[in-house]
Amino acid sequence: MTQLTESGLEPDQCVLPSVREAKESFRPLVLDPARPAGAAALAALRESACVREVHDRIEDQVEELLRCLAPADPFRARSRSRAVAEAMGGRPHDYGRWVWYPWSGRLVHVLARDEFRLVRTDRNRDKITRDQQRALSRRRVGVIGLSVGGSAALACAMEGVGGAFRLADFDRLGLSNLNRLEAGVHELGVEKSVLCARRMYELDPYLDVEVFRDGVTEDTVEDFFGDPGHGDGLDLLIEECDTPWVKVAAREHARRRRVPVLMETNDRGLLDIERFDLEPDRPLFHGTTAPVGADDVRGLDREQTIRFLLDIVDERRLSPAMTDALTRVGRSLAGWPQLASGVMLGAALVADTARRILLGEPLSSGRHSVDLQALVAAECAGRSPLGADR
Repeated sequence: MTQLTESGLEPDQCVLPSVREAKESFRPLVLDPARPAGAAALAALRESACVREVHDRIEDQVEELLRCLAPADPFRARSRSRAVAEAMGGRPHDYGRWVWYPWSGRLVHVLARDEFRLVRTDRNRDKITRDQQRALSRRRVGVIGLSVGGSAALACAMEGVGGAFRLADFDRLGLSNLNRLEAGVHELGVEKSVLCARRMYELDPYLDVEVFRDGVTEDTVEDFFGDPGHGDGLDLLIEECDTPWVKVAAREHARRRRVPVLMETNDRGLLDIERFDLEPDRPLFHGTTAPVGADDVRGLDREQTIRFLLDIVDERRLSPAMTDALTRVGRSLAGWPQLASGVMLGAALVADTARRILLGEPLSSGRHSVDLQALVAAECAGRSPLGADR
């Protein structure tokens, strides 16, 4: 199977994948039907058994494009059908791009990249201007840990906060993950990094998404951060993992490379902002832990790991339920308690903050809490249950 180094680039030739390759893939094939190579690859796909569904709504997308370009008079005194036909040059099949998703077998007709992104993000205006949207599309975001982090990555992709992403997680989707992750039972056992990349590419086939299927390790951490000198360095890191070595090593690299770090703890809406880009000497975790390096936390046992994590988040800030749970994980609890509502709130907090940092807004390092139980407080005790006094 042709593996693209950057989504949106058409290969010189298309080699259809095996069933196993298609099942494990995470990157779509983007074809230009107006080019000979693209037309040939598209014809080969259509004649194969690899396409299980064709979705062609290009005329609707062109109509939306015309409305985005000229909201007051999109068709310029022409009928809708004539304006759309003329915009496509009378060759609707060859207009835009065809995107094939190997894991689902879907072949989808979409606008070319710039037109696609203009329409897809048009309703962001003017909370995000078009100039800002273009600037954000040139940024690269890294995400480590794809439970909370996966939702944050999807929120960033949906909002157009980043055009390139690196995703790292060694874990696979389990049934107990479905209480908070957007996935289906048919995807149990699939790598979380692959699942997240697929969702992002289904939102925007022109993204550039890399996956680190084994997570971040000593052997891969340099590649994960990239090289700013070669134009592939990270602009921002979202760190959402539970492994002490990764948490510390990621920040050491971020601080050295002056990359800002965001972390959402998924308890009481706790958001950490570490502006290593502005403060290259800033202590890790705001100085809530004793000064440690990655090597110092490599061999922590379970009790030491819990103590370290409690120091990071400041145990006094945690909800009573989370504080109690941390002492019972591995005993009477199988894993950390997390709710879909908390994960989605965290994704919103991270995406909003990431956007503001990448656009250069004056946002300082610090720790913030958006505690919904405090903001939307319960009524006083003794009041009748909802509906009981009606």
